[in-house]
Amino acid sequence: MNVRHALVETALGQITLVASGDVVTGLYFPHHLRMPARESLGEQVAVEHDALLADAATQLEEYLSGGRRAFELPLGADGDAFQHAVWSIVAEVPFGETTTYGAIAERLGDKALAYRVGQAVGANPLCVFVPCHRVVGANGKLTGYAGGLKRKRALLELEEPAPVSAGRLF
Repeated sequence: MNVRHALVETALGQITLVASGDVVTGLYFPHHLRMPARESLGEQVAVEHDALLADAATQLEEYLSGGRRAFELPLGADGDAFQHAVWSIVAEVPFGETTTYGAIAERLGDKALAYRVGQAVGANPLCVFVPCHRVVGANGKLTGYAGGLKRKRALLELEEPAPVSAGRLF
């Protein structure tokens, strides 16, 4: 497969986009908690010279500027069956809404799976594209995010409905 990556500057800082063949396989922040080894990212290409990565970068910028609510990209995350089941549920969480690790575990048939769900969410290589920032703790508390809690908060605030953000004091 033709694995390659590009670095793009965004409102959230520099992001590494990774593709393999004709699918996007990764979106990583600097100091990402589970950043793959550099050699597994393939060759670095200029984003404007790769149609797929350019499309991913454009859609990401549109989302971050408030002009896009969903991504229309071919995605191909590498993971086991359980992770894919979790990521599939996460991908269904609508823009502007959140869910909990426990709710995902319940959908998988066992609330006791919440810890494993958390591990799978944390291993999501396509954060933002598969919106793991929309998964919060049982009490609504912001919990771990591979890109850092500051970015998780920023993404949730970006998606916050106008009446909610207007009434917020911070």
